[in-house]
Amino acid sequence: MANTLRLLVCDDDDALRETLTEELDLYEEFAASGAATAQGAIDLVAQDRIDLVVMDVGLPDMDGREGVRVMRREGFRGPIIMLTAQDSESDTVEGLEAGANDYVTKPFKFAVLLARIRAQLRQHQASEDAIFRIGPYTFRPGAKLLVGERGSKLKLTEKETAILRYLYRAGREVVGRDTLLAEVWGYNAHVTTHTLETHIYRLRQKIEPNPAAAAILITEAGGYKLLP
Repeated sequence: MANTLRLLVCDDDDALRETLTEELDLYEEFAASGAATAQGAIDLVAQDRIDLVVMDVGLPDMDGREGVRVMRREGFRGPIIMLTAQDSESDTVEGLEAGANDYVTKPFKFAVLLARIRAQLRQHQASEDAIFRIGPYTFRPGAKLLVGERGSKLKLTEKETAILRYLYRAGREVVGRDTLLAEVWGYNAHVTTHTLETHIYRLRQKIEPNPAAAAILITEAGGYKLLP
């Protein structure tokens, strides 16, 4: 997929960090990178788009929780999962109060961390804080909003938001009409492809500079795709 989710693993244990990034990279939905220090993670989050951070507590340059506080102060809104060798209630509370979303205690099974990552990403994508880039717009599905480069705002309906979100997650792959109908409307016998086509037409009127020559929401044989 073109729209892979970018993960950052921050841990000073080289073997663990490299293992986690390699394991995560095996999944097409993810692209993982690593940092050995809190400051390295802070810099990467500030410089690039990162969708989720896995952050160790015990880092050489500063406590990972302080690193989380810095990230939050500087505007990072994505999920953060803390890794710690401590499992006390006070340790967990301190991490959550610093701005972390979840806690995983070492040692852990990769499947558990993977499930936590996916759960946090799902929650974030449905939240007001989720932000995606579509053409010249910033897409905020939680607010059902497209924001233009000069700050103009386009309000979307619930179905328009769901269509854009599903097409975005498909990357540049074509999504069939039947698939889009099932995902957005469910298996409703009263909904036809004409309903979908009407919504696509209205979306194009909102987002395309020239709706007659679509450059963002494209019709392909059997379905549609986004060129984000």
